[in-house]
Amino acid sequence: MDSHHFEKSSLNTVKRLPKRGAYDADTIFGILDQQFLCHISWEDQGQPYMIPTAYGRSADKLYIHGSSKSRMLQMLADGRPLCLVVTILDALVLARSVFHHSMNYQSAVVYGRARQVEGEEKMEGLRVVTEQIIPGRWDEARLPNEIEMKATSVLAIEIDTASAKVRTGPPGDDAPDYELPIWAGVVPLKKRYLSPESDPLMQQDLPVPASVEKLLEDQ
Repeated sequence: MDSHHFEKSSLNTVKRLPKRGAYDADTIFGILDQQFLCHISWEDQGQPYMIPTAYGRSADKLYIHGSSKSRMLQMLADGRPLCLVVTILDALVLARSVFHHSMNYQSAVVYGRARQVEGEEKMEGLRVVTEQIIPGRWDEARLPNEIEMKATSVLAIEIDTASAKVRTGPPGDDAPDYELPIWAGVVPLKKRYLSPESDPLMQQDLPVPASVEKLLEDQ
């Protein structure tokens, strides 16, 4: 994993509870690598937009994809500034007072610009996104044909700067509240995959593929 740091600036500096901020690539990429769903925001003619989409990371680049007619991809392809956010919720933090209730989380905020990719990099971008969602699936499924490739746009997002914000630990109540007879603590959360359900239109009786088996084993 890359060990460099993103330089702090007015754009990426965590201002609220700055001690929770992190600017090293190890932390930021570590958060990005745990997820595959992000929210991307941008502005067009004074109107802000934000859309959820899947992504994949390759070194300092993120790939996204969608229909070639996607308004989001068409707008972002011109290189305008964008902001991409990924959040992992780790726990509910229940304090004695409502005011101090919180959550334990990991979040990464990325600032950059996108460019449209073609040829080998376009196919590689699709592979990166697929493998981010479920490692090993790319080699198990049919790859896109020429018609499907023409109907798909792939953008590479070059990361200009980024930061992370992380909260861990128990609640922090006001000193007098620790004497109150109110339960306080942390309720951990974890993403969990359930038993796979085969497509009812399958024409062969096939076992669950290795990528899915590993997904279930690793959780």
